[in-house]
Amino acid sequence: LDIPHDKMNVNGGAIAMGHPLGATGAMILGTVLDELERSDKETALITLCVGAGMGTATVIERV
Repeated sequence: LDIPHDKMNVNGGAIAMGHPLGATGAMILGTVLDELERSDKETALITLCVGAGMGTATVIERV
């Protein structure tokens, strides 16, 4: 994908943050919202575990 490493997982992924069952999505969403505010950025792409081997990708836009 040729994504610069300084733009990917700037706060670590779910494993680095801890991976509590059923709470990872909320943790990552809260973390990315804080990071968008801190770095004065507008958009972020996150992937969330939703349990039972499923997942979703979400694009967040700060307005």
